[in-house]
Amino acid sequence: MQIWVDADACPQETKELLYRAAKRTETRLTLVANQPLRIPRSEFIDSVQVSSGANVADQYIAERVEPGDLVITADIPLAADVVAAGGQALNPRGELYTEANIGARLAARDLLDELRGGGQITGGPSNYNAKDKQVFANQLDRWLTKAKA
Repeated sequence: MQIWVDADACPQETKELLYRAAKRTETRLTLVANQPLRIPRSEFIDSVQVSSGANVADQYIAERVEPGDLVITADIPLAADVVAAGGQALNPRGELYTEANIGARLAARDLLDELRGGGQITGGPSNYNAKDKQVFANQLDRWLTKAKA
């Protein structure tokens, strides 16, 4: 069991929470990005730099995730791949993707992409805030407690 992080777009506050949790619970944490990352020294934390390109980090994670793993990502298609592989995905705002909800999230994502492409929706998500961080921390703690039981 380990935690994977789609790290290119992951907020620094989320990474900091993950570093502390990995050390505290002795859970393996791997951050994957297409740029060098600064990570704390720990036997439980490492990073992988992949080549640049669309979805390269996502593919790296999807090819290595195992049942029981957790992937931190805001990318819905990656989350769907993770769930199909028997893992769970958690976005930095605290939404946990599971078999029960990933189909609906994929459909909503596809609809929003279509509306954005047609110019009917402009702008992106709201800024990451303290509430998002707290919801994420609570979900992460629940997952870690369940996984370590």
